[in-house]
Formats: sequence, C-alpha cells, structure tokens
Amino acid sequence: MPDLPSNPSHERSTHGVGPWQGDWPEDEYFDPDLLIHGDTRNVIDRYRYWKLDAIVADLDEHRHPFHVAIENWQHDMNIGSIVRTANAFGADTVHIVGRRRWNKRGAMVTDRYQHVVHHEDVAALVEWAHGETLPVLGIDNVPGSVLIETFSLPERCLMLFGQEGPGLSAEALAASDAVLEISQFGSTRSINASAAAAVTMHAWVLQHVSFPPAGG
Repeated sequence: MPDLPSNPSHERSTHGVGPWQGDWPEDEYFDPDLLIHGDTRNVIDRYRYWKLDAIVADLDEHRHPFHVAIENWQHDMNIGSIVRTANAFGADTVHIVGRRRWNKRGAMVTDRYQHVVHHEDVAALVEWAHGETLPVLGIDNVPGSVLIETFSLPERCLMLFGQEGPGLSAEALAASDAVLEISQFGSTRSINASAAAAVTMHAWVLQHVSFPPAGG
C-alpha cells in the first residue's frame, strides 16, 4: 500500500463508499487517494475509485453528438443545473455564451467531467457551429415555434437555451435554424430554463438511443 495522501476527496455525496476492502486493484485508472479514504463523489458506481481524468477519458468514448448552449447575460442561476443535466444525458459539450463566469453551484461538480467552453457572443457560437456543420436549434415558446414533440431532432445538433425569464435573445432566435417549444397544458406561460433543457435533451435521447424492450 502506498503512502497516505494528504487530501482525501472533497466531493460529497450521500451515496459514497468507504475505503477499498481487500486486495488493491492494479488497474492504473484507480486513484490511490480514493482507495484509501473512500469515494464520496457524485458519480455512478461504475466510476467508484476512478481517477478524474480516467472518468473523463471513458466518458469521451460514449458522449452523444448533441451540444448544449446557454446564453449567460444575467448570470443565470440555472446554468449549473443545465451543466449537470448535460452530463447526465451524455452531451458532447456545453457552451456558455456571453459572460464567462457562471454560477457553478447547481452543477454539483459535474463540470469537472463535462466539457464546457465559452463563446463571447451568439455570433461566435454560430460561427463555431457552422464550422462543425451543426444545426442550431433554439428552444423557446415564441410565435412561430414548432412543437418539439413533432420535430425530428438531428442526431448532430446544437440546442440553444436562453435566460430564465426573457428567453432567447433576438440575435439567438435569428441565428437558429429552427425554434422549438415544449408543449404545455397548464396556466403558466413557461417552465424553468433548466427543466426545459432536461426535457429537450431527453427528447433527443428518445429519438436517437435504442433501449432493450421492457423485461428483456
């Protein structure tokens, strides 16, 4: 057993595990610090005791080809939650548009595992998307929007979300190849931005990911 490390993991989860029991694994992707102190991180069981860079490398082998972009003009508190959801659904990359700094609290440290890049403005984001031949799909309930439930989502695409309240900027709407809205049946005009992002990502999953039949 190697010398004890100075700092155990500081990511806390109610579903953590204690120090490794039994003979130590020899695979290089295991982290000696975590094997000694236990793993309290918010990761799935498959990645227990793994080094962070090993988790990122493994995720890179399985990420889906959709991207998520968020306008950040008002330091929206939802951005962290959207990053966390993007990680959960295996998004390729999250793009922050506008202010570079964003509130990471809601991300629950998932930004360590999720690729996050910054663009100065919508024009820079669109230029990047066009260079990658990614259609830009704006998500907002504005006049002329198409119901996402009736839309065939491209496998490779960039989903663009606006700020809580004002929604997508006029520039973002103009730059979108299509603008989609989520069907609603109650009295509220809109749902929370992070909830809208989760619904949209899951809509992509339903269209592009195959699942075994129930009970199979």
